[in-house]
Amino acid sequence: MEQQRVCLVVEDDDDIRGLISVVLSHAGFEVRAVGTGAEGIAAAADPAIALVTLDIGLPDMDGHVVAHAIRALTTAPLLFLTARSEEDDVLAGMASGAAGYLTKPFHPKELKELAGQLCPAADVSQEPHIPGKSHC
Repeated sequence: MEQQRVCLVVEDDDDIRGLISVVLSHAGFEVRAVGTGAEGIAAAADPAIALVTLDIGLPDMDGHVVAHAIRALTTAPLLFLTARSEEDDVLAGMASGAAGYLTKPFHPKELKELAGQLCPAADVSQEPHIPGKSHC
């Protein structure tokens, strides 16, 4: 039996957060979406989180700070979804612990494919649950 992967979406824009949630739901994820960095950090402590998408431009704190805090809580792959597309932005994102970087505007198919690469669906019923371990 396949256990549903859980994705945490950290995005302040309601419309974009909704789009990401729909795309990832259709990709087989259970989506938990929040609108601030502080909410994202708190939610990332859940060991069920298997993938995190993160916007850099959040209203309460810089996304890189959020990324470092999330990285300290989970080994789940971190995917930046942001409008910042300069090479320095991408490098800073990767240095913050990101496994992937997708710039806005993005095509839903790109998001679905990248999320699937970072956290492929797998039959996890044969594996014991290890708290804090990524479920990808």
